[in-house]
Amino acid sequence: MLKHLLIKNYALIEHLEMTPSSRLNMITGETGAGKSIMLGAVGLLLGNRADTKSLYNENEKCVVEGSFDVSAYKLAPLFEENELDYEAVTLIRREISPSGKSRAFVNDTPVTLDVLKSLGDHLMDIHSQHDTLLLASNKFQLGVIDAYAGSQPLIDSYVGFFKSFRKKKKAYDQLVTESTELQKEAEYNLFLYTELEKAALKADEQQQLEDELATLEHAEEIKLRLNESLQLLSEAEFSIESQLAQVMHALSAAGKFSGKINALRERLESAVIELQDIGEEIKKEDDQIEYDPERIQLTKERVDLINQLQQKHRVASIEELLVIQQNLEAKVRLVQNMDDTLTDAKNELDEAEKELALAATKLSEHRKTAFASFSKAVVEIVRELGMPLGSFEVSHKVVAPTESGVDEIGFLFSANKGITPRELKDVASGGEFSRLMFAIKYILTDKTALPTIIFDEIDTGISGEIANKMVGMMKTMAMKHQVISISHLPQFAAKGDAHYFVYKDNSSDKAVSKVKLLAEEERVNEIAKMIAGASPTASALQNARELLQQD
Repeated sequence: MLKHLLIKNYALIEHLEMTPSSRLNMITGETGAGKSIMLGAVGLLLGNRADTKSLYNENEKCVVEGSFDVSAYKLAPLFEENELDYEAVTLIRREISPSGKSRAFVNDTPVTLDVLKSLGDHLMDIHSQHDTLLLASNKFQLGVIDAYAGSQPLIDSYVGFFKSFRKKKKAYDQLVTESTELQKEAEYNLFLYTELEKAALKADEQQQLEDELATLEHAEEIKLRLNESLQLLSEAEFSIESQLAQVMHALSAAGKFSGKINALRERLESAVIELQDIGEEIKKEDDQIEYDPERIQLTKERVDLINQLQQKHRVASIEELLVIQQNLEAKVRLVQNMDDTLTDAKNELDEAEKELALAATKLSEHRKTAFASFSKAVVEIVRELGMPLGSFEVSHKVVAPTESGVDEIGFLFSANKGITPRELKDVASGGEFSRLMFAIKYILTDKTALPTIIFDEIDTGISGEIANKMVGMMKTMAMKHQVISISHLPQFAAKGDAHYFVYKDNSSDKAVSKVKLLAEEERVNEIAKMIAGASPTASALQNARELLQQD
């Protein structure tokens, strides 16, 4: 329920505030005074797009703010889903800056327009010309039937199965596509994998092989240099070791008389031991190195194989080849196991399709049970609203599963005797559309928890007793819902629990739209003007008082 509305700097509105009644509110005023402008501002609170052209003063920001009592409408989960603080009295604000930037807030928390729209759907239902056209939409008609039938639990169940089916169908279709592509590449992938597997690559072998090949190819030169080193080190007549032995002998003799010289001898002795160890290692290397043409050929072939594989797969290391081998192995195994995988996926899809069909049937049967009673209720109301020979039916056909089910609903109508009901778009006039929409919203009053219903000139084209019956129904609706009606009819204006008058103030340089809550005598005068014009007669004033006194 809308508790308070503030509009600042919007279109012809400089500053407007109103605190509507919790029941039936009537808004009247001359054409062009700004009644529809108010609806445009309210639309901003429901997530409609903003435009800087709508600023009254182009140098100031526009602010539209509404406080709503949502305590009775179980909206806490919606707030939690959108990470908003839940307040029993929720404040929604839209701001439009002169630069065109638009911001939205719910309880002072910034939100996107999508969040605002989802919340707005639970706060207000505005009947406008767009809604009248919407009545011809099959999707809207299905929503009406679901609201009337109370289908939401079955819809929630069906949607769960539909999402599961769609997910499994997507997975199966993807597997089929992958299988087709893999089959095309299967033989080539198997060849590449077999080639790498046969190579039996090891992560660290390439450097070892290259080092070994270099040694084998230069074996004779290496042995020559090793023997030359041994000769100089220990085997020649004047080898390094023999000369160092003489130095050791001399230092040993001198060390008897000097501790420092003795320390030098010990250091030299350590060096000699190290040289002897080096000599032994040289001998071992010399013994191990052989010129082996067969081993050279095998090693060279192994290195060439690795290089060829690297060039083929455009990589620079064995590690990368091993990764490619693993990926190819996975693809080969996937192809080998694809038939089983496809069978399992198809079985899951078939099971999901069966569950979906069962849920769709339950939902469809539940909807069908509402067709007759809904049609009867619509006929009763439209006949009261000036179409005594009106007839209404609900058509139905089964379609492919969608997120809404397998039902396509159609509203068929005829306003004339002997004319077979047909689709609304083919037979209903604008006024008939409007009355049908009103009838539907009246029927749904007890079926939906909608805080505020706004009717924008729904009385267009009606008068007299029909108008009395329509506003009487509106009064009934207002017992459970807050209703705001923009009207040109005195019968409507007189039935409001609150009567707001919208007028254009031309006293300053720029016209301004203003709204005023009328007191009792002001209502009499305004309703009399609606009856008889700008200068109401005594009779018109008396008629106005009588209208206000009627139940």
